[in-house]
Amino acid sequence: MRFIVNSKILLENLQSVSILLTENKALPILEKCLFKVAGNTLTLVASDSESVAVVDVPLEEVTGEGSLAMPARQLMEYLKTISDIPVVFDINTETSGVQISTGTGQSNMVGESAETYPEIPAMDTTGLTAEIPSDVLVRAISKTIFATGTDQLRVAMCGVLFEMTPAGITFVATDAHKLVRYRRPDITAPKETSFVVPKKALMLLKNMLSLRKESTPVRMDATEKNLILQYANVKIGCRLIDGRYPNYEAVIPKDNPNRLTISRSSFLNCIRRVCIFASKAMPQAKLSLTGGAEILVSAEDVESSSSSKERLACQYEGEPMEIGFNAKYFFEMLNNVESEDVCLELSTPNRAGLIVPVGDEEKKEDLLMLVMPVML
Repeated sequence: MRFIVNSKILLENLQSVSILLTENKALPILEKCLFKVAGNTLTLVASDSESVAVVDVPLEEVTGEGSLAMPARQLMEYLKTISDIPVVFDINTETSGVQISTGTGQSNMVGESAETYPEIPAMDTTGLTAEIPSDVLVRAISKTIFATGTDQLRVAMCGVLFEMTPAGITFVATDAHKLVRYRRPDITAPKETSFVVPKKALMLLKNMLSLRKESTPVRMDATEKNLILQYANVKIGCRLIDGRYPNYEAVIPKDNPNRLTISRSSFLNCIRRVCIFASKAMPQAKLSLTGGAEILVSAEDVESSSSSKERLACQYEGEPMEIGFNAKYFFEMLNNVESEDVCLELSTPNRAGLIVPVGDEEKKEDLLMLVMPVML
């Protein structure tokens, strides 16, 4: 089997699926990428047994057909060192030997028989769940994925909840300490459905979609256990998380009479500075609100006798209050808001605070972030 492929195109597609190529002691072959040649197309298959990515790459010239599991990471390191040129692959499917030729030299590597690669599950679609522009999907993933949990005892929180309705779509992530709800009323689905997508599958999808220079429609087909996504030359299949997602609406406080409006970047940089002097184990930022046009942000570490405080201009309407938050959560949330100003909505010092963008966020989206307070 012999084929010629553009080095840059091959490298980009290998990199896009490489998140699935992790160490697997039970099935070591999954550390490799399956190359399948048929017609004028090279199909790359990567899997971690939970998710699978299938990408079609056009070939410039082909002789013969066949399959081989290739050491993808070694191949990627090699492709990074050569320019945007055609590369010739000569593969002996009987010995699994691979010869790679460029204009200046040859390299050899050994793959593994495709016969030992696990069977790829069928990715036939049973009915359209939704169709989402790729740029919207990347944005939704970026806005929510950092808030997913890692506690396997609450497995449903280890992914992002997708809620599809004819009135719009909603993406939710929480780890019980923070929560993000991202809504798009401008994107709709034919019928109501909801499912939880694992974090790793979303990272794979985000990485692959981010390579595209232009937005493209992404077709989503959800069954009871699996989700299939298709766009352009790519198919991605993943196993959905089997678990009941918590009632997130119940934890979002509805009555928040105390409102702090402040510059996002100034607030973020202030918290970053004062928390250099906070406890490394639990970096707490204390907000002292007395009304008017100023807020006091402070942090301390009792063990090292270090502390810091700083005043910032703001607009605060509400009762005097002192409330503490985990600074790490504030960093994550403020870094994922793009508006110039943010509003922090509060009720009491022992109830969750809400961060919402003010001003120039897209009118088509509705972003809400919730963060639980800490005891001062």
